[in-house]
Amino acid sequence: MVRIIVAVLVLGLLGAAGVMAIENKGAAQITLDGGSRGVVLFPHHRHQNALNDCKICHTLFPQEQGGIARLKQDGKLVKKQVMNKHCIKCHKAKKKDGIKTGPTTCSKCHIKAKS
Repeated sequence: MVRIIVAVLVLGLLGAAGVMAIENKGAAQITLDGGSRGVVLFPHHRHQNALNDCKICHTLFPQEQGGIARLKQDGKLVKKQVMNKHCIKCHKAKKKDGIKTGPTTCSKCHIKAKS
């Protein structure tokens, strides 16, 4: 009887941990430093829902606040690497397959501050 109670408690805790992991999807939208071209408002949850695989992006980017800035500072992320190797490449491939996708030009994502 004790084993059954312990098993139920363990399963309940594992289930709760799984639900918390699923619900922790990060911010709905992330503001990224886009360099001299202006900031990028990145629709994080929209990408999560469309891609269904966090590793597509998070093999390159750590899942932590300030991770991209740190990669740039350490010289592990170079200018246009993200845009050319990830964003535009993926968007163009989806567009070619007839799938509605995001922009394929710089100015559609980068927003310059108004003077």
